[in-house]
Amino acid sequence: MPLPRRSVIGLLALAPAVTFFGLPASAAEPETFQVDGLAIRGIDPVGYFTDGQPVTGSPDHSLRYRGALWRFASAANMATFESDPGKYGARFGGYCAYAASKGYLAPTVPEAWTVYEDRLYLNANLRARELWLQDIPGNIALGEANWPGILG
Repeated sequence: MPLPRRSVIGLLALAPAVTFFGLPASAAEPETFQVDGLAIRGIDPVGYFTDGQPVTGSPDHSLRYRGALWRFASAANMATFESDPGKYGARFGGYCAYAASKGYLAPTVPEAWTVYEDRLYLNANLRARELWLQDIPGNIALGEANWPGILG
């Protein structure tokens, strides 16, 4: 069955746009959630462990790890991170841990965090953190089952 004239004209009109813009690509998400290239929006990940709160990192103490720039409040914190980035780097690449437990990615904010069994977990917002806290071990197990497949 031939295409109606209107469909043929529509396809012909679309051809230059596809040639110019290309077809949509399905690129994978970065391994580490970042804003302007900074992991945890420039917050020192070690500060969650040592100070019990988000601490702003300094451009003077920074290093690149898993595709993002990580900042630290001091040279000592940077050395601590380098000694065990698996411990101090946010789990699930710094994406929302609660979202990972549900099988999708979401950005995070530094204020919505938890250190559980010596690992750092971030959440999209304080409400997501409340939901996360209702069943941390169960949410971790679900997130681990979904990760890294949800990166794309």
